[in-house]
Amino acid sequence: MADIQAFGSNPAPVEGVGGWLLGQHRGPLTVTDDFSVLDDPVEQQDFTQDCEVQGRPVCESVLLVQGMYCAACSDAVESALAGKPGVLSAQVHAATRRLIVRWDPALVRISDLARAVGAAGYRLLPLQQALSVSQRQAETRKALWRLFVAGFCMMQVMMYTTPMYVTEPGEIAPDLLHLLRWACWILSVPVLLFASGPFFGNAWRDLRRGRIGMDTPVSIGILVTFIASSGATFDPFGPWGDEIWYDSLTMFVFFLLGGRYLELKARDRTAGALDALINRLPERCERQQADGAFESISLKRLQPGDVVRVQAGQAFPGDGLLLSASATVDEALLTGESHPVTRRQGESLVAGSYNLAGAALMRIERLGRDTRFAQIVQLMERASTEKPRLAQLADRIAAPFLLAVLLAAALSGWWWWQIDPDQAIAVAVAVLIVTCPCALSLATPVAMLASAGALAKRGVLVRRLQAFEVLAGIDTVVFDKTGTLTRDRLVLSQVLVRPGLAPAQALQQAAPLASASLHPVSRAIARAAQEQGLALQAFSEVQELPGLGLQAGQGDSLLKLGSARFCGLDEAGLLGAGQAVEGQPCCYLVDASGWVATFVLDEGVREEAAAVVAQLQALGLETRLLSGDQAQAAERVARQLGITQVVAQASPERKLAEVLALQQQGHRLAMVGDGLNDGPVLARADCSFALGHGAPLAQAQSDFVVQSGQLDELVAAIVLARKTLLVVRQNLLWAAVYNLVAVPLALVGWMPPWLAGLGMAASSLLVIGNALRLARPSQSRPV
Repeated sequence: MADIQAFGSNPAPVEGVGGWLLGQHRGPLTVTDDFSVLDDPVEQQDFTQDCEVQGRPVCESVLLVQGMYCAACSDAVESALAGKPGVLSAQVHAATRRLIVRWDPALVRISDLARAVGAAGYRLLPLQQALSVSQRQAETRKALWRLFVAGFCMMQVMMYTTPMYVTEPGEIAPDLLHLLRWACWILSVPVLLFASGPFFGNAWRDLRRGRIGMDTPVSIGILVTFIASSGATFDPFGPWGDEIWYDSLTMFVFFLLGGRYLELKARDRTAGALDALINRLPERCERQQADGAFESISLKRLQPGDVVRVQAGQAFPGDGLLLSASATVDEALLTGESHPVTRRQGESLVAGSYNLAGAALMRIERLGRDTRFAQIVQLMERASTEKPRLAQLADRIAAPFLLAVLLAAALSGWWWWQIDPDQAIAVAVAVLIVTCPCALSLATPVAMLASAGALAKRGVLVRRLQAFEVLAGIDTVVFDKTGTLTRDRLVLSQVLVRPGLAPAQALQQAAPLASASLHPVSRAIARAAQEQGLALQAFSEVQELPGLGLQAGQGDSLLKLGSARFCGLDEAGLLGAGQAVEGQPCCYLVDASGWVATFVLDEGVREEAAAVVAQLQALGLETRLLSGDQAQAAERVARQLGITQVVAQASPERKLAEVLALQQQGHRLAMVGDGLNDGPVLARADCSFALGHGAPLAQAQSDFVVQSGQLDELVAAIVLARKTLLVVRQNLLWAAVYNLVAVPLALVGWMPPWLAGLGMAASSLLVIGNALRLARPSQSRPV
């Protein structure tokens, strides 16, 4: 196995488990057959994270599988890991070639898993290395060389065989005819030994493991054609007869290689936005030394507190603060902001965003998995490794389908040998080559990956590919109100206080509680106190009750901030006493003696909200509002937007009950939320969206994360989901029809081997090309 250049440096073994854990690196790193570098904790930061399964600490790694070409390959990798001690689960996505594996570090090492996969004939690589420019260029050069050799030899063979087709028997002298046959044989040898190498290598690997892969029938077809043609060349009057198929051999190898090359390039395009995001961090950066000079170092050697210089066109290597006067930054894939933004000195910079103009200095605050970039990559990696339901079904039938192909080819060859021996080999080879389960296996995942990539460009992260199928079939959209349909930045407009207390004093008491919460109401109160420069009293412990409020202290020192119900107040009495404002969101502060203050907030409906609701209704979707706010505020927003179904003053439990009730009535619904009390509802809805500025819990429970926070993306996602499902159905129909038509044509001898090779390549390309239409921006616009 050839060495693989990786991204660290030659490690020195240090003491550890089994005596072979690795230390910090400082230069180029070489991965050899033992793959021990994958056990280095520094390297694992790029592809492994800690998690829990039933209270048990385990690791979850996402790696790329090199050498995969079809659905049978993904099954082979999963089988190689299944049942291995310490492996809890392993799943491979055929279209992206990504493996997501959960493993127990106490029982197995990641290098053990790499060896197990290697024994099956594949290779595990970290995504950042596999997606590197140099790695891709090397693979492309090798594929193009094989394609060039096959194409050149095909043209020469066609030139030598043309006289045999256009002349009558006996017109070519026997010695010249024999010379032409030998010339074709010589030209076919490099096609067999070099250009066809991937087919034979994959087939031999599968057969050694007792499996039938996509390349098994192809390799058998190539070998049978070459052996039969060689027999006719060496002994034209022998048992093989005098028919040669060198032209068919070289043509279908050329077509298969060309189709596979275009297919891999097209697959790269379907996941292009995902791969571009994962691979956008630089491998090296310029760190400022104590004397002010800059040194080029590996990104892995950076530490929080380091000052780095980022040149124009490069990505910022970590989260940090801008030290330069200003910088123009592209944050499109990270925040959904479509236009470049200008950051001033002291403002935050996000890892993975691009510096667009001039060199910029920044101080690193967070690196690696602690950055927002790492969290986004984790979401996208999980999406790209998920197998949609339809893809799982296609993968399950791939292996039986290939076995049926081999039996059909053998039976057809035997049948034709009884009728016309000259056609028997050509028919059997055509049957072997023409069938294509790859088109069936790729039909679903490539379409969904193309759509996920298109949404990623718009700043919408897809956590589950299966969500596209669900989203396409929804009939109801349920909105939360605060921070979703209304602006996520509430403004404190008025403070009503009890006699003898100044508004600033009430705000000073409430702000320490509010600063402990991410709820938009709490953020508005905390922001108002900060803008007024109030000195805040620190509380040792603040307790938050989702959907109700916050409290701190106990007994005489008890303070509560939240809804009237939570604070034990009568809302009607407050309105009558002038201690609340009707129709506007209010937050109340109480202490041990009772009401202290009412904070009146102003929330405006989002500018795009009315248009979004109208577009959803035009798409035939029912819209509902489910809010924890008071009825008057919720109904006021609903009237402005044209929403007729409203449930107000809903606790998290009631929100969940409302969603379950709708589902029991047969509705398939999407939930759109932003807030701490949305998590359970987002998790239970058929499909869910979390706006990017919402609480982390809400984002973790959703299928889609809208980083820009723009509601317009909701409509774009629904439109794209419907088109995605349509493309999936088209692809599945084409794959089924192709095999149902092509196989009978090959069986009756109406399809020569070269045309079978062309048909097989074209079937996969058509599926992928159809899916690529989804990557166009116009596909996410409402029709």
